[in-house]
Amino acid sequence: MTEDTKKGRGTRPRGSSIDVWVLPEEKEELIERAKQAGLSLSGYLRAAGLNQPVRSVLDLAAVAELAKVNGDLGRVAGLLKLWLAEKRGQGARPVDVESMMRDFRALQAQVLDLMSRVVR
Repeated sequence: MTEDTKKGRGTRPRGSSIDVWVLPEEKEELIERAKQAGLSLSGYLRAAGLNQPVRSVLDLAAVAELAKVNGDLGRVAGLLKLWLAEKRGQGARPVDVESMMRDFRALQAQVLDLMSRVVR
């Protein structure tokens, strides 16, 4: 087995290594950024050096939170729809209910847009 085909801990075959000289505080910064991206130091440096997108784990967590908010909006809109079907809109003017439904749809569209921008 040659050095270029050795397997490491991950699933990616190891090739050759590159030495990068940094100050101790630079190394700590690189380690922290790799951790924030959910990558090994090697994986982070490879992605950064090849100009590939490096997503933060925090970005992905924000998308998960936005997905929960989007689900909550959908449930509230569903309850509103159920109320309309059961109570025939008692206690609210139809124009107000329709306005609220438009607001829910607009909020859901905004949440989906934010999610797609973070993931891209």
